[in-house]
Amino acid sequence: GHTTGPSLNNDKLYKFAYSAEVYVDQVKASLQKSAGYRISSGVDVNLLWRNPDNDDDQLIKITMKDVQVENVNERPAAKNIFKGKSTEKIIGKEYLEALQRPIVIELVRGKVKTFYSFQNEPGFTQNIKRGLASLFQLQLHSGSSAEVDISGKCNTTYHVRQDQVTKIKDLDSCETEKKKFTSHNRILDVGTKGTSATVYVLEDSFIKSIKAEENFVFVLNYRRKTGAKIVSKQRLELKSVQAGMGLIAAKQVAGVIKTLDPNYVAMPLEAEPVKSECKKCPSLSEHWQSIREHLHPDRLSKPEAAKSFLSFIQNIRKATKEEILKIIKSENKEFLPQVVDAVTSAQTPESLEAILEFLDFKDASTFILQERFLYACGFASHPSETLLKLLTEKFKGDVANEDIRETLVLVMGALVRKLCDRGGCKLPAVAEAKRLILNRLEKATKDDNVRMYLLALKNALLPEAIPLLLKYAESGEGPISSLAATALQRYDPSFLTKEVKETMNRIYHQTRRVHEKTVRTTAAAIILNSNPSYMEVKNILLSIGELPMEMNKYMLSMIQDILHFEMPASKTVRKVLKDMRAHNYDRFSKMGSSSAYTGYIIRGPDVSSTYSLDILYSGSGILRRSNVNIHVFDRNTELHAIQVVIEAQGLESIIAATPDEGEENLDSFAGMSAILFDFQLRPVTFFQGYGDLMSKMLSATGDAMNVVKGLVLLTDFLQEVQLQSGPTASAEFMGGLAIDISGGMEFSLWYRESKTNVRNRVAMFIAGNTEVDSFFVKTGMETTLETETSLDFISTVQFSQYPFLVCMQMDRVDSPFRTQMTKYESLPSGRRYTARRGRAATLAGNEYPLHQENSNMCKRVIGAKSDSAGGWF
Repeated sequence: GHTTGPSLNNDKLYKFAYSAEVYVDQVKASLQKSAGYRISSGVDVNLLWRNPDNDDDQLIKITMKDVQVENVNERPAAKNIFKGKSTEKIIGKEYLEALQRPIVIELVRGKVKTFYSFQNEPGFTQNIKRGLASLFQLQLHSGSSAEVDISGKCNTTYHVRQDQVTKIKDLDSCETEKKKFTSHNRILDVGTKGTSATVYVLEDSFIKSIKAEENFVFVLNYRRKTGAKIVSKQRLELKSVQAGMGLIAAKQVAGVIKTLDPNYVAMPLEAEPVKSECKKCPSLSEHWQSIREHLHPDRLSKPEAAKSFLSFIQNIRKATKEEILKIIKSENKEFLPQVVDAVTSAQTPESLEAILEFLDFKDASTFILQERFLYACGFASHPSETLLKLLTEKFKGDVANEDIRETLVLVMGALVRKLCDRGGCKLPAVAEAKRLILNRLEKATKDDNVRMYLLALKNALLPEAIPLLLKYAESGEGPISSLAATALQRYDPSFLTKEVKETMNRIYHQTRRVHEKTVRTTAAAIILNSNPSYMEVKNILLSIGELPMEMNKYMLSMIQDILHFEMPASKTVRKVLKDMRAHNYDRFSKMGSSSAYTGYIIRGPDVSSTYSLDILYSGSGILRRSNVNIHVFDRNTELHAIQVVIEAQGLESIIAATPDEGEENLDSFAGMSAILFDFQLRPVTFFQGYGDLMSKMLSATGDAMNVVKGLVLLTDFLQEVQLQSGPTASAEFMGGLAIDISGGMEFSLWYRESKTNVRNRVAMFIAGNTEVDSFFVKTGMETTLETETSLDFISTVQFSQYPFLVCMQMDRVDSPFRTQMTKYESLPSGRRYTARRGRAATLAGNEYPLHQENSNMCKRVIGAKSDSAGGWF
């Protein structure tokens, strides 16, 4: 009764039947149709030596015999890749011999103290034997401890009930050197879950049977139907006990091992890394030639472009710096930007070295490539500290183009945030970049420099930057103040302290100085979005009626939107509205054309997505700001997918109108700013100054200006898993987006009409591959999903009368959607089994509803246009 581990009888040979099975399939599928295979064999176990001073220290020999490889599920002969092949043919003579060479383990109190095998055996066969040896490790009393086995060092819990022992391994706790990376935002990432349980049945103080099962599940967070599972099962059953060899007499383990076979060496029980070589894989340049046409600039909004982009990244990740440089240096200027997108998105040390050797920031002529490189860094799924360090060095050095210098610091801000979100805020490169941005902002004197560092902070979202942002929001000039306020708006409400809310209230109510409408409305939005008090809401409501004309209408619309969309502040707003001083006809009947509206694009089981469109005019009917947002969120996380803001100011002089209060001296300006997947891009200017405006108007073609075009790696997930039975498995999910966003602003003095148009064309391709790789057979499942769509936001204003007519439209075209799933098993000889299933559908186009007032106005605008035929000049 004093033993705490299983005990073998002397002079006995225990004969077991062993099988290890692997299944790969969709998450909810039954295992009967899964891809996979089974290795089965006999296993002989006998005791070689027992420590004379400690009964619980035993040396055991384990030998695999008659190894067989077969399908895990019944298959007709035509679909059976193992049919007619002997085990020696499948595994290979040398590997089979290695697999059937015995191993020796020293068990002390049921735990494997040492694992002995032969040195120069292939890693694959060694791991299968490690998987078998790990099964013999168990303790006979309940409790938890950290154990080392084939999976690494893991927290393991035992439950003992009479002759049955259950072993639960916490796979999340395993300390192992497996390759792993995930996407930065949870919504774009892959959810994983792993479980491992082993049930032992004992008889006569030794093992009668073992059943072990591991499950690994991987699902796309934004579409949980897309996913995969790997199931690994092991069984060991005692068939007979026969008379065996006697014990070897010796004082120490070393003596026994020497007597047995001097070639045995002690090895770690943890699996060794193995990778099967790809025999017929194309080189990087061969692969590039096969996909090159799909990445032509004119084809960039097609799913095929996103698909080719992903496969190119996978190949770049295996390539050397020289192979990458060869392609970059030989490509022409049409294709180079797409090559730069892919090389930068690969995020390997080799790809980063190659691209930085090629790009010269002192040369202004390669502006487009430098910008594409920087944007790809900003979207990086798992950026490294090295990348931030290199960009900081570039920023401190000579940069020929001022726009590139601005983009550099914007990207540094984005990388600081991503590294901080992963717990890397204390890394030297992060601390250096933070210091640089904050110090230079404090010392900046020129408006352009202030704006540049504020934009960097809008990406970095550092809690320590809030006091600086408050200073600029309250005391900066118009555009600077507006930028600082929109940066504060991006922070999580939990960071917005009492001091922030007091400042926003001062700005909105103009207690210290007059502010522009754009800043005041942003301040109001921040107050209403961060758990406002009863008095804060009441004061905002009481101000409606005293504001400039269009701002009254805008604030009213914002309050109505909070109520109709049931936003967090809606309860407080409803309480305040019970007070008749705040809620009366005079206040709620203000005229105007400005508006704010939020609606759902999709409400799904996994994620939901909302769009919001708000538009603010000056009293004379000229656009001040139009703001389009798309947010995606699940139960825990939010992703700011798209924001496109068009701002204009100082345009009243064109139509000889009077500017609003506080906006008399504004310079003529129109521009556009975009956020894409939580990353603020460099703003684009349509025109700056009256002269520039007039020349653009007189040559107006109405052509849209490109804001962003390129390929973005959205989902980037890889996890390698060590299966307990020996093989290595991996799950890789990648999502690529080909995107083209453009925007424009047109004017017709003849028809007294202005029009802004923002067009988003996107194509998405997602590829998942879950694979189990044993050197002699690969089995797995590939999943693909593709879609393309185009979203247009158009707002038309006719300012020939007051209140002027405004029609806003948000349209989506028909969107084809295709999914495909392929399960496969393949041998190195090329023999392969595949089973495919696919589905295609079209999501009908849609005009998204905005508020009723807008619908009524659109009827009038579109009606008026058909009456007065004639084009724009």
